[in-house]
Amino acid sequence: MRNHEVTEKQQLLNSEGRIQEPGWARRPVWKYDRSMIRSPKFRIKEWDYYLVMNEKYGAAFTLSDEGYIGLQSVSFLNLKEKWEHTETILNPFPMGKIKLPSASDYGTASYKDNRLRLEFRVENGRRMISCDFKDFYMGKPFYCEITLDQQNMDSMVIATPWTGKKAFYYNRKINCMPAEGYMAFDDMTYWFDPKHDYGTLDWGRGVWTYDNTWYWGSGNGTIGGRPFGFNIGYGFGDTSAASENILFYDGIGHKLDDVEFHIPGEDYMKPWNFTSSDGRFEMEFQPFLDRAASISAGIVFTEQHQVFGKMSGRAILDDGTFIELKDFMCFAEKVHNRY
Repeated sequence: MRNHEVTEKQQLLNSEGRIQEPGWARRPVWKYDRSMIRSPKFRIKEWDYYLVMNEKYGAAFTLSDEGYIGLQSVSFLNLKEKWEHTETILNPFPMGKIKLPSASDYGTASYKDNRLRLEFRVENGRRMISCDFKDFYMGKPFYCEITLDQQNMDSMVIATPWTGKKAFYYNRKINCMPAEGYMAFDDMTYWFDPKHDYGTLDWGRGVWTYDNTWYWGSGNGTIGGRPFGFNIGYGFGDTSAASENILFYDGIGHKLDDVEFHIPGEDYMKPWNFTSSDGRFEMEFQPFLDRAASISAGIVFTEQHQVFGKMSGRAILDDGTFIELKDFMCFAEKVHNRY
């Protein structure tokens, strides 16, 4: 497979609104400029998503402007007891009014109404998540103050076009960010320790076609005393220039070719398998929690299964080093959107 690595800084889009140089990068070398998009505002999709977790608990946070709808979401994950709760607030026709930052390395994304206050702030390599969600679940609020340390580390940045269309996907994934802080729910406080707890960022900007199904998986942990993580996925646009599959070990990215998800008969709670075209990511996945959600609002439809579980198998770094995983906490998902 291809995997064209882009290293020179440049505008993401040309004068026709198409990606100038498709491929992947370790840093955000492309500059996203909303004014250069040659599609209607209601087709532009922008989101910031964070997942912070350890072996026992976690939380996921989304701020998004999907053109004709906004979805602001918080999930509390009790991984030890195998349950979760998600609350989502929908906003009609935001079309840029949420004003998400144009870059992934700085700026503030925020949302506030009479029930939810959610803020993502990026300053000097640190990412701060602050949340106050009234009546989150069972009449009880959810709070959090979490800081992620984005050290000098590789990330997965990809610029993907759709063949023959002005649709495109510009995305950055950052794994293995040490997490510090707390979240509070139901008279319990849950602490994150940067020695062994991590956060992940999924930062996306683009214009998507109406009907898409994507697959995504990600995990963070400590192997041999060093941070290890992975990002795998497919199902969006023309990925002939590069895939988004990559391993991270001690801050360095190790690029993979194709990885395929094998979900047994669409039964998400049965064991999955993952295979790779280059033989460098061969895994078994044992699910224990399906964060399933479905939204149907007019022409907007989404059905998602974000499945948490543990992976066991073998990953191989660029230099041939074997990384053996045993019950490695992670998630894998299948999402079908019409929006």
